[in-house]
Amino acid sequence: MCFDYGKRPALSDVELIFSSSGIFSIVGPNGSGKSTLLKCINMILKPRGEILFNKKKIHDMPISEIARIFGYVPQDFSSAFPVTVFDMILLGRRPYLGWSPSEHDIEVVSENISGLGLNDFALRNVNELSGGERQKVLIATALSQEPKVLLLDEPTSNLDIKHQLEVMKHVQRIVKSKGLLALIAIHDLNLASQYSDEIVMLSDGRVFAQGKPQDVLSKENIRSIYHVNVAIHTHGEVQHIVPVEGEDSLSMEKIENNGKEWC
Repeated sequence: MCFDYGKRPALSDVELIFSSSGIFSIVGPNGSGKSTLLKCINMILKPRGEILFNKKKIHDMPISEIARIFGYVPQDFSSAFPVTVFDMILLGRRPYLGWSPSEHDIEVVSENISGLGLNDFALRNVNELSGGERQKVLIATALSQEPKVLLLDEPTSNLDIKHQLEVMKHVQRIVKSKGLLALIAIHDLNLASQYSDEIVMLSDGRVFAQGKPQDVLSKENIRSIYHVNVAIHTHGEVQHIVPVEGEDSLSMEKIENNGKEWC
C-alpha cells in the first residue's frame, strides 16, 4: 500500500497483516505516517494498493458496511452545532438505527458512557468539555458502533496520566471481551509497551519493525528512528523506557540498574 500527499510520499510499500483481535500500537516519529495509515485503512484517504478485511476488499464495500467494520477516532473534534454527550455517542449507532433507538442501542451507549467515566457529562454540550473529555466522548462514540476494528489516532494525547490509563484499560477490556482488533497510533512508548499485543514501528512512511513490544522497542530501534538514547527497565513483562541525554553508556547502565528509584 502506498499514499502520497501531492508529490510527497507519505506511505511507501506498506505490507501489514493483523490477527483478528488484540491491540496493535503504531509508533514512530512525527511525520512517519501513523495517522495516514489509519485513514487509508478506513478509506478516508484512498491509497494505492489493496486493503482486505476477512479476504474482502475494503474499497469495494459500501460506506454503510465500512461503518460497521471500523470505528475511527480522530485526534480531536469540535461540533459546529450544539449536541449533548449522550446524543453524540448515540450517533455511533447510526449504521444500525431505525426510526428510533432500540433498547439495545441505549444499552450500548450507556455501557460506554459508564466505562469511560462520562456519567457526569452525559447531558452537557460536547463543545463545553475539555480536549481530554471530548477525546473520551469520541472513543465512546466509536465503541458504540460495535465495530470489528477500532482505529484510534492518538487517543491519549490530551489526557492526564490518570485518564490515559483509564482509556487504555477500557479499550483493552473491550478488545478482550468482544474479540476486537484495535489499531492505535500513539506517541507514548511506555503506554504502547504496557497495553499492546504487538507494535508496528514506522519510519519515513515505511514499516521499520513489527512484533512483540519487547522485540520492537529495543534501544537500537528507538535510537535508529527517534535519534535518542534510552534506558530500558523491565518490570515483569512490561518495559519502561526513559530517554537519556548524551552517549554516556555508564549513566544509562546506572538508570537501568537502579530502576526501582523511578519505577
